[in-house]
Amino acid sequence: MNKHPRIEIMDTTLRDGEQTSGVSFVPHEKLMIARLLLEDLKVDRIEVASARVSEGEFDAVRMICDWAARRGLLSHVEVLGFVDGHTSVDWIYNAGCRVINLLAKGSEKHCSGQLKKTMKEHQEDIRYVVQYAHERDMDVNIYLEDWSNGIKDSPAYVFGLMDGLQDVGIRRFMLPDTLGILNPLQVIEYMRKMRKRYPNVHFDFHAHNDYDLAVSNVLAAVLSGVKGLHTTINGLGERAGNAPLASVQAILKDHFQAVTNIDESRLNDVSRVVESYSGVSIPANKPIVGDSVFTQVAGVHADGDSKNNLYFNDLMPERFGRVREYALGKTSGKANIRKNLESLGLELDDDSMRKVTERIIELGDRKELVTQEDLPYIVSDVLKHDSINNKVKLLSYFVTLAQGLKPMATLSIEIDGQTYQESSSGDGQYDAFVRALRKIYKGILNRKFPMLINYAVTIPPGGRTDAFVQTVITWSFEGREFRTRGLDADQTEAAIKATIKMLNLIEE
Repeated sequence: MNKHPRIEIMDTTLRDGEQTSGVSFVPHEKLMIARLLLEDLKVDRIEVASARVSEGEFDAVRMICDWAARRGLLSHVEVLGFVDGHTSVDWIYNAGCRVINLLAKGSEKHCSGQLKKTMKEHQEDIRYVVQYAHERDMDVNIYLEDWSNGIKDSPAYVFGLMDGLQDVGIRRFMLPDTLGILNPLQVIEYMRKMRKRYPNVHFDFHAHNDYDLAVSNVLAAVLSGVKGLHTTINGLGERAGNAPLASVQAILKDHFQAVTNIDESRLNDVSRVVESYSGVSIPANKPIVGDSVFTQVAGVHADGDSKNNLYFNDLMPERFGRVREYALGKTSGKANIRKNLESLGLELDDDSMRKVTERIIELGDRKELVTQEDLPYIVSDVLKHDSINNKVKLLSYFVTLAQGLKPMATLSIEIDGQTYQESSSGDGQYDAFVRALRKIYKGILNRKFPMLINYAVTIPPGGRTDAFVQTVITWSFEGREFRTRGLDADQTEAAIKATIKMLNLIEE
């Protein structure tokens, strides 16, 4: 392997990723994700659809290709097509795309069992489609579907198929582990066989994660000299998914000194957009993009970070547009709490630190979530003085919900000693409340109002209908993201508490 291999990244979030159970992107979402992948993340290629699926899919491909053509990126957009004569080629061409990823059979079992054809017959069908695509001035890449089983159980079939396709102008041969059956040692063995027999061929590797080995197998392919890798954002994909781009990129760079075009600083933002559009939540502990992966929990780690970064590795959060956080809970210790206080500009003497630490440990033992935004209020409560001067006080509010009518909210609020009243309608009770608040802040006070970017409601495990509801709202204000939490038996009341806490924070 070269010391600094150049690896081409093809992202298939919009094709294979959309095969995740329950995931379906509408055309404008596909266009937005395509733009983020090519312009922000700077992946080399994107696979955006399968041919012949639906009119909506055709419209999505056309929108993406129209945009890509205006940006000079049309050659970076690819669509999966089938060995079906003119049909797939015409569908893709008419949608405006000029690259077809032809799905061929990479194992004798699939060829004979599914197509009922011999390898030679299938080969001739492929050659016909490739020739027709070239006549339409299209580039052709080819998937050898079920290649992993093919090279393991019927290598003569794989080599025979490859031998007969060497002279037809296929740009890339893409080798998928379609059923996710391989381990890294097998990937190295089989990929090296392919590379030895066809040293001048551009091979891509396409991993599936059925054994949780997709990332490991991708890296084994790189060790074996593969030139291209297929990924998806957040590891979306059929069954257990595909290799996640964020993890692949980090390991390629840090462990193999490989060179890609990926802009790491945009990985987290693009992951969040795909999370929102797909409806598939990112696990908190997912490497690189999970909520918790740059959060130190143990107090000894925070202490070590203060003493020459003893608990840092190469995965610095700033690489990925994130920051390191220090969790607050029963294992926090003074070091974690001090780190959070420092970021808030608060200083406490040793006795006060001890009292605050004891309270946070108490809350942690009760399994309550303690956030950095809660810390000033805990300090205020524990030390019995007004370290937080609540400049914003909700005096009263009234919300209505009636069938056939839009929810309404009327509120009275005190800001810096001045009382304001306002009413508004909305799509829900909380939405009406926030709209009334915005009227005061924007219309009366001529001030900015934070943007709500995420709203999460949870009930403690085993909770009943009368249990507390926790509402955590993520806000964006003047380039900074932060969260506030409200706890109440009523969901709307919990959200309102979180909102008033947010208003006091921005006042500070």
